Amino acid sequence: MEIAVETLAAALLGLFTAGYLVLGGADLGVCMLLPHLGRDADERRTVLAAIAPFFLGNEVWLIAAAGVFVGCFPALEGEVFTGQSAVLVPLLAGWIVRDAGLWWRGRAPWRAWRALCDGMVVAGSWTAALAWGWLLAGLLTGDPAEPAAGPATVLTSLGVAALFAVHGSAFAALRLTGGLRRRARLPAGRAGERSTFALTALAMAVLPLAAGVRLPLAESAAGGQVLGLLVPAVLAVVPLPVAAQVWLWLTFRGRVTGPSYL
Repeated sequence: MEIAVETLAAALLGLFTAGYLVLGGADLGVCMLLPHLGRDADERRTVLAAIAPFFLGNEVWLIAAAGVFVGCFPALEGEVFTGQSAVLVPLLAGWIVRDAGLWWRGRAPWRAWRALCDGMVVAGSWTAALAWGWLLAGLLTGDPAEPAAGPATVLTSLGVAALFAVHGSAFAALRLTGGLRRRARLPAGRAGERSTFALTALAMAVLPLAAGVRLPLAESAAGGQVLGLLVPAVLAVVPLPVAAQVWLWLTFRGRVTGPSYL
C-alpha cells in the first residue's frame, strides 16, 4: 500500500510539473519572442493578448508541483532547493520580473514606460527559460546536490530555451491573425502550427518526466501516514485545475484580433 501511495505521489508531481511546462511554457515562449512578433507597441499589446487569459492559470500548475514536492518529498526538496539555489534564484527572479512587466506595462501611457516593461517581459522570460534548461540539465544527471556545469550544460540550457521559444511561437500562431500569425508560423514551416505545438508540447512534457526518473523519489518520500493524508487530498482537488484549464481553452479558443488589459 505504501509503495502505491509513493507511486501516486510521484505521478502527481510529474503531472503538475509537465502540465506547467506544457501550458506555462507556451506563454513564456510567446514573451521570449515579443520583439519578433510585435514590431510596435500596438502589435506587442495584441501579442500579449494571446496569453492574457491563460498565464495566471498556467502558474497554478507550478505552485501545485512545488506543493507536492515539498509535502511528499521533503528530504529531496531540501537537497534540491539547497543544492540548486544558484539555478533557482535566477529562475524565480526571471518569473517575477516577467510577471511584473506584464502587469505594469498597461498602468501608464508613456512610451518609455511600456518599452521598459516590454524589456522586463523579454529579459525575464529568457532568464527563466535558460534557468529551466540549467535546472533540467542538473536533474537529468541524477545529482540534485549541485548545479550542472560544463559545455553539455550550456547546450542543454540553450536547447531547452529554444524549445520554449518554438513552443510559444506555435501557440502564438494558433491565437493570432494576419501578419502576426505569419511571423509566429515561421519556425513551424510546412509542419503547421497545430502539429508543431503538439510536438513541442510532447517534448515539454517528457523533459520533467525524464528528470524525475533520474531522481531518488522513492527513497526520499515522506512517511506512509503523511502520504496517506496528502495524496488523497491532492487527488481530490486535481479535477479543479483540469476543469478550469478546459474551461479557459474552450472560452478563449477564438483567435485574438485586438489588445487586452495587459
